[in-house]
Parts: sequence; C-alpha cells; structure tokens
Amino acid sequence: METTFVIIKPNGVKGGLIGEIISRYEKSRLSVSAMKFKTIEKSEAEGFYAEHKERGFFPELVAFMTSGPSVLLALSGEKAVEKVRTINGATNPANASPGTIRHDFAPNTGENIVHSSDSTTSAAREVAFWFEKKEIASYPPYSHVRG
Repeated sequence: METTFVIIKPNGVKGGLIGEIISRYEKSRLSVSAMKFKTIEKSEAEGFYAEHKERGFFPELVAFMTSGPSVLLALSGEKAVEKVRTINGATNPANASPGTIRHDFAPNTGENIVHSSDSTTSAAREVAFWFEKKEIASYPPYSHVRG
C-alpha cells in the first residue's frame, strides 16, 4: 500500500467542494489516513513550496495558499500517487480531462483546486511536513459498500 499527500486549496474549501473531492478519492478505493482543516501560515507555505522560491509565481502562490482554510490529506491505497494524479487531472485545467477535479472545478492553473504529490518520494516528504506519524491511521479501503 502507498500513501500520498493532497491539499484541497482555499478555493476548493470556499467553493464547498471538500465532500465532493474526498468522495472522488474514496470511490477510487483510497483511504483517508490523516486529515487536517487549517489556514496555512505564511512560513508554512514558504517552507512547503520552497522548491518554487525562485519562480516568479512564488509570491502569488504563497498569498493564495494562505488566503483561507485548506484541507490537508494523507491518502492510502494501491498506486495512490498515480491514482490521485489521474483523479486530479492536469495541473492546467485547460489540459485536464473531463471528469477530473481540475477540469470540473478549477478556474486556472494558479488556483487549480488541489495539490498532490508527484512521486512516492515527494509524498513521503509532504506527508511528514504536515503530519506526525502518530496522526496517520492505517485501514483498508472499503470494498463492500460500493463497486
């Protein structure tokens, strides 16, 4: 089993999409292993997105990510990283496939509703950035409720 990390960004929270987004992950046989609802602090956003510090969009990214509450998720299941990235769709919503979260809900690349880890290595780092080991539960995804 693999664990990945997701942020439902402030526009997803403000847009009333928390349940819809989590439902899409759960219907794909992913378990919510950890969850936090919080407004990300500037220092946290700067640390989490440090790899983008030299890019021109960094100040706008930090401002957006600190503009309201977000939902932080650790999701577990078979091929969790790949599965979540498929469910989310392309980073640029204009290139996202119909039925993906970003195609269905994101207004633009800068406010693309969700963040997710792009590899198992980044997933481990990102989960550890936001969650202590004791906060992460382990249980199998449902198999008997729905297909």
